[in-house]
Amino acid sequence: MKRILSLTAMFVALSYAPPASAELKIGGETSVRLRDDFGHTTTYGVKTSTTDQYFQYRLRLKPSADLGDGYFFKALVQNENAAGGWQGLYANNTEQYSLQVSQFYFGSNNETSHWALGRIPLGSLDNPILDLTLYAIPGPGPLSTAATSAGSTPKLYAVDTPVSTNHFDRLLGINYGIKLGDGELNAVLVNFDNASTTTDDKGLLNDGYGLTAIYKATVGDVTIAPQAYVTLTHLADNRAPYSFGAQAFIPVGKSKATLSGFYTADKNTYRGSSYNYSGYIFRLKGESGPVLAWIDYNKTTDNLNSKNYNNTFVWAQYKLSVHESATGNFSLTPTVRYRASRENNTVGTIDNDLLRTELYATVTF
Repeated sequence: MKRILSLTAMFVALSYAPPASAELKIGGETSVRLRDDFGHTTTYGVKTSTTDQYFQYRLRLKPSADLGDGYFFKALVQNENAAGGWQGLYANNTEQYSLQVSQFYFGSNNETSHWALGRIPLGSLDNPILDLTLYAIPGPGPLSTAATSAGSTPKLYAVDTPVSTNHFDRLLGINYGIKLGDGELNAVLVNFDNASTTTDDKGLLNDGYGLTAIYKATVGDVTIAPQAYVTLTHLADNRAPYSFGAQAFIPVGKSKATLSGFYTADKNTYRGSSYNYSGYIFRLKGESGPVLAWIDYNKTTDNLNSKNYNNTFVWAQYKLSVHESATGNFSLTPTVRYRASRENNTVGTIDNDLLRTELYATVTF
């Protein structure tokens, strides 16, 4: 709590800077949610089940500043000690809630181009290309430390929005966009890690670098967005995947449908690590007023280890607006999430399913 008050005092002090300084504006949101988990794992015919109900809360602060002539600064301050920034409860509420600078970036916008530099947001909740790239083969994420009832480390799946939830939807990099023809081209150069300290094959540029590019153009009422990602060096686990595909945004009256399809592969040998896999993900998403829903399907074939993975994911929610004003709003959002995952290997089949029902109470300001 002291840390929160200190950060708030800092932002308030900055907002009263001399007139020659940029005005710092602070918005944000705070939420409390009730979640019920129903998990089922069947390992070679042996089934285990888990159930759990728990409350979580989250606070996000969003400072921003208009520097004039198109230049800007933006940031996101939130808790990063748990997935999605959601804090659980300890005995007698003894948990400590800390805030960190999750995103910060500055840049410039004009009529023909824009750029941003810093820890930039990725928009991965609406675009699964990096989810597939990093988790085509399900694996433990950066915050996966607790064991499941079966004694294994929790896995992240390409269909379960891992980049947004577990990687906090940001990477250090630079984004540049320019109007090109009838559309806009955006390219993002990102630094995944500084894990390498050797210079045996890439010289100084031997850490985890990646490049993604997307081109958006409108054909009639439909917006088409082909996109590609390539690993320029190697990631921290010595992988070097590439991905490509496209999205289509289709208006349907006052509603909108989005189609997404991406393919990924990694077939390389590097420093004793070998990879030979490929996979794809498809998403059908619909938005209509307060209703939002989508379904994902992912399949990956791991040729090196004689395994394949089939994952399906459904997200559905309804946002009920309780109060709206020019300065903020309060809403309730019941949500259902369901993931069905299957691994086929030389021994047999492993199923891992998870149903989550949630109720969010959110205030934005």
